Amino acid sequence: MTARQIGAPRSAAIHGTSARRLDLDDYFARQRAGRAELPDPEPVLRNLTHCVIEVLAGARDLEQLARWVTDDVYRNLSKRVVLAARARRVKGLVPQRPAFTVGRVHLGEPADGIVEAVVMVHQRARSRAVAIRLEGLDQRWRASVISVL
Repeated sequence: MTARQIGAPRSAAIHGTSARRLDLDDYFARQRAGRAELPDPEPVLRNLTHCVIEVLAGARDLEQLARWVTDDVYRNLSKRVVLAARARRVKGLVPQRPAFTVGRVHLGEPADGIVEAVVMVHQRARSRAVAIRLEGLDQRWRASVISVL
């Protein structure tokens, strides 16, 4: 058998003046960060929006965003990338870098270490909004929700 029995709880005893149980999953999991520990979210929002629009247009690989988004966001973006690629293939279009500008960022902070924002994206034919929720995890921002409207 291994040092940890199969099915045994993942915890360890801390010895000292006040002995208690420490859940190892809580200790080694991503740690929430407060707003004071995090950088300004606006540059992250602008860059992330720029990258997401390019990913959906087929001009950038989705893997480049993996570090900045949660697993759920990555899966959802992956589905949208596949659908966009199919639509381009049916129309006979090749992926190309879109021409757009990132406009105004509307920020809100519903809780400490959480930012919800809408970033405006202006293209020649239309304007779009990208809604992003950033959460402070391990002293950096990670997108837990991205929705291109």
